Amino acid sequence: MNELIPLIKCRQLTLGYGSKDLVRDLDYDVNVEDYLCIIGRNGSGKTTFLRGLAGLLSPKAGSIELCEGLKRNEIGYLPQMTVVQKDFPASAEEIVLSAFQGKKGLLPFYTRANRDRAMECMTLTRTDSLRKACFRELSGGQKQRVLLARALCAAERLLLLDEPVTGLDPESSETMYRIIRDLHKKGMTIVMVTHDVDAALDDATRVMNFDQISVKGK
Repeated sequence: MNELIPLIKCRQLTLGYGSKDLVRDLDYDVNVEDYLCIIGRNGSGKTTFLRGLAGLLSPKAGSIELCEGLKRNEIGYLPQMTVVQKDFPASAEEIVLSAFQGKKGLLPFYTRANRDRAMECMTLTRTDSLRKACFRELSGGQKQRVLLARALCAAERLLLLDEPVTGLDPESSETMYRIIRDLHKKGMTIVMVTHDVDAALDDATRVMNFDQISVKGK
């Protein structure tokens, strides 16, 4: 059995909004090269936990420790798609390149390295042929794969996915799962929130059930 090496350590972690705690006293490790699927009922804290891992939500108590030299800018995050994202008037390539906007500094343009990385991620998600297409005219599956490519531009070591196949037809869902599976095989650590328990059991190296740990972490 391979040695488990923590990539993120959560200790006595409490996360929530205002006076409401959705995750409480959680002790849990995300390990290097995990394919961790998170399941549970709506409102159990799955998305809240993912936002904490992404650094978008600060702990109310406890800690989230990045290990093995992991940096925040090596974590990619694909949230649930919003209505605004669906109708964004830009090309697919521009959507993917927008991942680098926070990294340009004072430069008014994208670098060659930015563009090369964007094209690499679009190839990995099978969207390179769509690069000049208008994003809002793409199908739901195509849009989600473009947004996955955008998340991949930041994901050098860890990819966080929040219900990436919600609203997609079975064929598009299977394409997404196949891409995610391939990324994991290439060494990417995956943490995915899903309501698709069958897919979680098929692909995951571990399953985290928030219905069982929402009060006390294991």
